[in-house]
Amino acid sequence: MEVYLDIIWALNFLFDSLLLYLTAIILKRDVRLWRIFAGGLVGSIIILLSITPLHSYAGHPITKLFFSFAMVLTSFGYKRIRFFIRGLMTFYLMTFLIGGSLIGVHYFVKFDFKLSSTVLLASVKGFGDPISWLFVLLGFPIAWHFSKRNVEAIEITKIQYDSLIKVIVQINDVSYSFKGLIDSGNQLYDPISKMPVMFISIRERVTDFPKYLVEMAQTPDKFILGTEEIAPDWENRMRIIPYSVLGQEHQLIIAIKPDNILIEKEGELHHVDRGLVSFSTQQLSPEDAFQCIVHPKMLTSTRRAEAKHA
Repeated sequence: MEVYLDIIWALNFLFDSLLLYLTAIILKRDVRLWRIFAGGLVGSIIILLSITPLHSYAGHPITKLFFSFAMVLTSFGYKRIRFFIRGLMTFYLMTFLIGGSLIGVHYFVKFDFKLSSTVLLASVKGFGDPISWLFVLLGFPIAWHFSKRNVEAIEITKIQYDSLIKVIVQINDVSYSFKGLIDSGNQLYDPISKMPVMFISIRERVTDFPKYLVEMAQTPDKFILGTEEIAPDWENRMRIIPYSVLGQEHQLIIAIKPDNILIEKEGELHHVDRGLVSFSTQQLSPEDAFQCIVHPKMLTSTRRAEAKHA
C-alpha cells in the first residue's frame, strides 16, 4: 500500500488549523493567525509519529488527549483552568460536529455493507479510512462553513436575551447611563403592579447618586424593617418586592420607580413604558462588563423616544 505521508500530513495540518480557527470564532477569542497555525502544526506531529519507533503510541487515546491539550494551549494560551477547559471542550465539539457531518453525509450517499472489514483493514494498514481523502478534502470546507453558520444562527437567537445594551435611567431630572445585560433568567416582577424589575449596581459611582438613594442601596434592611424613616419625596417611588434565590427564599428588596427608563437598541433610544429599578452596591460583573441586569420583558414594552439623549 502506497502512503503519501506528505499529503496526509499537509491535510492534517490544514484541518487542525481550520478547526482551531473555528473554535476561536465560536469563543470570540482574538487570536493571531500564527498561533492558530502553530497549534495545527503541533497537532500534525502525531502523523509523523506513525513512522517513528513510537508509532505504537501514536493512536493511543492518552497520546491524542495530550496533543489536544498542546494544540489548545499553543493557540489560546492559559489564563485560568476554566478558560482552558472551555477552549478544549469547544475544540472537541467542533471536531465531532464536522467529523460527524462528513461521516453522516458519506454513508447517507454511499453505505458500505463491508464496513467492518474495511475498518479492520484500515486499522492494520495504518492510514486507510472508509472515507476517502478526496471526499474529506472536498467535504471538510463545506462542513466547516455550515457548522460555522449554524452556530452563528444559534448565537443570534440567544443574543436577543443575553446581550449588552445601553440603559439610561432618569431620576429627579438627572440621567444616569449604564451598560446593561439582557438576562432571560431575570423574571422578577412587582407582585402588585406586575412591573418588571431591573438591577443596577452603583458600586463604582456612589458619589454620582443622591445620598438617600445610596443609603437604600447600601442598607436596605433599615428601610424594609422600618428602623429608618422614608423621606416623603421617595415614599411614592419606593416598592418593597419579595424575591427568592437559590437556597434563600422569602427575601425582600427595595425597588424605585424612576422618572424614565430608556434602552438603546440598534442606535435608537426607546422608552420603557413600565419598569422598576433595584439599586445595589454589589458588583454584578467580576470584570465590570456590565452594571445593570435588564429584565427581558422591558424590551417588549418600549416605544421609540422622540429625541436622543447624550
